[in-house]
Amino acid sequence: MRLRGTACAAAGLLLAVAMGCTGGAEDAAPETSPTPARATSERATGERATGERASGDESPRTAPSPTPADPVSLQALMQRAHTGSGLRLGEVLDRTSAYTRHAVTYEANGLTISGIMNIPEGEGPFPAVVLAHGHIDPDVYFSGQGMPREQDRLARSGYVVLHTDYRNHARSDKDPDNDVNLRLGYTEDVIGAALALRDSGRPEIDGDRIGLFGRSMGGGVVYNTLVVAPGLFDAAVAYAPVSARPEENIDHFQRPNGDPVVTEIEERHGTPEENPGFWRGVTPLGHVDRVTEPLLIQHGSADDTCPPEWSREAVAAFEKAGKDVELRTVPREGHTFGPEWASSMDVTEAFLARHLR
Repeated sequence: MRLRGTACAAAGLLLAVAMGCTGGAEDAAPETSPTPARATSERATGERATGERASGDESPRTAPSPTPADPVSLQALMQRAHTGSGLRLGEVLDRTSAYTRHAVTYEANGLTISGIMNIPEGEGPFPAVVLAHGHIDPDVYFSGQGMPREQDRLARSGYVVLHTDYRNHARSDKDPDNDVNLRLGYTEDVIGAALALRDSGRPEIDGDRIGLFGRSMGGGVVYNTLVVAPGLFDAAVAYAPVSARPEENIDHFQRPNGDPVVTEIEERHGTPEENPGFWRGVTPLGHVDRVTEPLLIQHGSADDTCPPEWSREAVAAFEKAGKDVELRTVPREGHTFGPEWASSMDVTEAFLARHLR
């Protein structure tokens, strides 16, 4: 896999979720990463070697400790040692002439996450695609509900498909703080899915060829994953993604509906006006320089759920950083993609084939 060594390192060191933020792209300046200990040590050694120390000061200089990242931030996820393992195939849910559909679980950072997996018929190993679904109320969500069309089509095209349910969904473990912490846990669940695929040892799965595909809220999870774990995936696709700015998603989706979680979020983290540093720390736009994977975004021009302007802003940030990104605006399509869904998937499959085949 391209940059596999980088991926291992990034994942080893290492949501937004999809909830958003207002303001111009220039407001999302990259957070300063803590100075590596080795670099700090070399600087201190250099100062001592050149004698740049005040007369009479016999104590060696000690570099200041880096300020720890806010635990609810993309920077904290970058610094976390992520784990993903224990992929287990459970009940066979369906058999077709093209693939077998299984209930699955895997471990991600200490939580058990459920999902479904479609395994193509024939001789593997097959490249894999992790699917990150959009928002569905966990109270009514059932396993594998989010992207059924994509699950079927990609499996028929010879991909192992792992559709993650995320924490708090279906049979996955609970994380009571996930919503108030801007659902960043979903990013951990997707990272864990890729690591579990690679760790599985199953002959059907090629752990060196893994793509990521998210829609709506899952598109926001795609953005987060690319900046938190660069190199973990070989390519990524987002359909009709939410804003890359969590407060913008809150204002668009949650505040108008009187969602009580908004009050909890602002009591714990402050508003963008009260605590702008926190809100800069949860947008991936300030970290796109870290991204290594090619990204394809498809967005309907008539989408009144997630405005196309959100994708244009994200693409502008990726392009400014010199990243491999393509935005395809689909005329007259709405949020869920109808008449043009099949042709849009032709484009998606051609993109995945270039990077995973």
